[in-house]
Amino acid sequence: MIDADLRARIRRLYFVEHWKRGTIATQLGVHFDTVVLALDLKRPPSPRKGQPGPSAVDPYVPFLKDTLKQYPSLIATRLTEMIRERGYAGSVVQVRRRIVQLGLRPAQKHEAFFRLNVLPGEYGQADWGYFGKIPVEGGERRLYAFVMTLSWSRAIHVEVFTDDKMESFFCGFVHAVEAFGGAPRVLLVDNLKSVVLERVGDLIHFHPRALELFGHYMTWAQPCAVARGNEKGKVERTIRYLRTSFWPARHFRDLDDLNRQVAAWVEAVAHQRNVPEDPEYRRVAAALDEERPRLVPLPAHPFETDRIIPIKVRKQPYVGFDGNLYSVPHGLVGRHATLAVSRQSVRVLDGLKEAARHQRSYGLRQVIEDPTHLAGLAESKRNATELRGRDRLSAAVPRARDLLDVLARGGDNLGSATHRMLQLLDDHGPIALGTVLDDVLGSGHPSVGSLAYLLDKRRREQGRRLDAPVHVPNRPDLTDLRVDYPSLEDYDEL
Repeated sequence: MIDADLRARIRRLYFVEHWKRGTIATQLGVHFDTVVLALDLKRPPSPRKGQPGPSAVDPYVPFLKDTLKQYPSLIATRLTEMIRERGYAGSVVQVRRRIVQLGLRPAQKHEAFFRLNVLPGEYGQADWGYFGKIPVEGGERRLYAFVMTLSWSRAIHVEVFTDDKMESFFCGFVHAVEAFGGAPRVLLVDNLKSVVLERVGDLIHFHPRALELFGHYMTWAQPCAVARGNEKGKVERTIRYLRTSFWPARHFRDLDDLNRQVAAWVEAVAHQRNVPEDPEYRRVAAALDEERPRLVPLPAHPFETDRIIPIKVRKQPYVGFDGNLYSVPHGLVGRHATLAVSRQSVRVLDGLKEAARHQRSYGLRQVIEDPTHLAGLAESKRNATELRGRDRLSAAVPRARDLLDVLARGGDNLGSATHRMLQLLDDHGPIALGTVLDDVLGSGHPSVGSLAYLLDKRRREQGRRLDAPVHVPNRPDLTDLRVDYPSLEDYDEL
C-alpha cells in the first residue's frame, strides 16, 4: 500500500512540476512501479513470472544451459560472443535478461564460517596495506602500512614504509612486539614473499631469514590458505579502519612525521575504542594490559633488521641505494664493501670497520655527501699533482730533488716550491737551472727565491730577454694544431 502523503507528493511532481517518472522514483527513493501505481497510469501487461515472452535468444537457450552447467562463472559477454559465432544477432542485454529469467546460471553458494574464540596471547595477525603514492624530493614513492593486530585484545601497531620488502616486514614486526610488550604464540600472515618463498598446497617453503626472526621471538608464522583472506579478517578490518579513521585529509611533512602521527592516533583513538563483541565492554588499552602477561616474553636483544647488500665501489667514491647516491672515502674506489641499511641510516662497511655513515634519504635522485670524504679526495688529487710535478722536475734536473729535501727539512711548503721551480724550468731551461742550482745549494741559505734571483741575474748579464709565457686555451683545435713548413727553394730561385 502507498500512504496518502507519498501518493500526493508523486502526483504533484508529475502533473504540476512535470517531472519524469524515473526522476521522481530516484529523488524520492522509491521503486519505479510505486510511481506508476500512484499515478494510476495504464501500463501494458507484463508477462507473468516464469512465462517470459519470446526472444531472439531462445534458439540458443539449450547451448547456454549446457555451457553454464560446465562453467558456472562464465560472464555474459563471453557467452554472447560464443552464440554470435553460431548465428545470434542480438545484444548482450538480451542474453543477460534471458539467463536471469530462465534461471540458467546455477545459484551461487555462500560459504558459512565458524565463530572463532581465541585465548589471550595466542594469536596475532599481520599484513600490508597500500596507501597510494606520496610526493618526495625528486619524484614519488609508494606508501605501505605494516599493520599487526592481537586477536584477543584487538591492540594494533601501525608503521609506514616506502616499500613492502622483507626487511621492512621484519622491522615492523620487531617494533610491534616491543610496543605490545611481547609476541603472540602464532602469527597469521598472508602468503607474503617476505615470509613464504614457495607454496604448493599445504607444503610451505619459508624464507630462512623469516625462520630466524620467528625463532628469535619464539613464535610461529602460520600462512593463510590461498584466497582465504577471511582467516585474518581482524587485521583486514584494522586496515579498513585505518583507511577511514586515520588516513582521510591527513597532512604530514615526511615519513617520520607520518609515523609519529599514526602512533599518536593508535594510542588516542584506536586503543580507546571498545573491544568488538566483548560482553564486558572493555577498552582495547585495558584488554592489552590483561593480555600482555600472556604474550611470549621478549628476548634480551632485538632481532637485527638492517638490510645487508654486498656492493662494489666503482670509479667514483659513491654507492647507490634506493635511487640515491651516498659518498664514501676515496680509498674504497674499486673495492668490495657491504651496505647496511636501516630505516634511519645507510652505513658502508669495509670488512668489520664502518667506513661511512649517512642519514637515509627517502627522496629520489639525491646525492648525499660527507664533506670529509670530498676533502680527502681533493687532498689526494692535490698530492698526486705535486708528485707528478716533482717527478718531472727531477727528470729534467736531478739535483732539484736535493734542494727540495733541504726545503722540506726547513719546513717550507713543497707544493708551492715545486710549482715555482717548474715555472723557472720552463722560463730558463734545464741547463741554466742546473748550473745555478749548484751555486744555490753551495750557499748557506738555499731557497727558491735565491734560485730565481740568480737565474734572472744570469739572463741580464747575457743580454737575453725573458719571453712572457703564452696562454693557450685547452682546446683540441688549438693544442692539436699542425703547421706544415713550406719549401724555400722557390724563393732562392727568385
